[in-house]
Amino acid sequence: MILYPAIDIKGGKCVRLSQGDFAQVTTYSEDPLKVAKRWKAEGAQWLHIVDLDGARMGLPNTANLEVLRQIIRQVGLPVQFGGGARSAEIVERLLNIGVARVVVGTALAKDSTLAEGLFTAYGEKVAVGVDAKDGFVAIQGWVEAIGEQANVFVARMAKLGAKRFIFTDIARDGMLQGVNLISLAQVAAAVPGLPVIASGGVAGANDLDGLKSMQATSVRNLEGVIVGKALYANTITLPDALARLR
Repeated sequence: MILYPAIDIKGGKCVRLSQGDFAQVTTYSEDPLKVAKRWKAEGAQWLHIVDLDGARMGLPNTANLEVLRQIIRQVGLPVQFGGGARSAEIVERLLNIGVARVVVGTALAKDSTLAEGLFTAYGEKVAVGVDAKDGFVAIQGWVEAIGEQANVFVARMAKLGAKRFIFTDIARDGMLQGVNLISLAQVAAAVPGLPVIASGGVAGANDLDGLKSMQATSVRNLEGVIVGKALYANTITLPDALARLR
């Protein structure tokens, strides 16, 4: 299972939100590049980077994109990036600066024609961001619910050609309260054979052990997990986390 250390960028700084709430911001570093280099030095094979300003405004933030460029140039790890990618032009721009995989959520939920076009044009280079609150998909930086259940949404995206999904339980994100294994399993079951990446709620070793066990016994398409606050709050180290998922 692939572990993706999360680097959330707001105003050029590495931060974490609680449940996606911009009023609950904790700054962990003034220098996201330094953080990225640390994760590489500790064994990371991928990075998951989010432009929080872009997610909120609907367009990637210029200053945060410059941070992204520096990380791509100087760290040399493949980057999975989300936040404000709501058009084919922006996806193309992100890929051109070196992003390995662009996470798109809001635009896909609102425009099936765009979704099908992105999946056809970019295939594995686009991942569907499935952000759920009480089982229903939320968009626009997690503030607007669309009234569609997460498992229904992923099945619809799969029919349009989606290749990969990232499922986040908003209520668990940044809270260190454990992964919502039930919702994760339901989403993964709706798209058998397509990889699903878990996000939100990892508190420590027990959660990673649970995900690994789930992958081995029932949710075979669970491909990876994004870990953020647990690393920054030191409830688990990256080397230990990586060892548990091997």
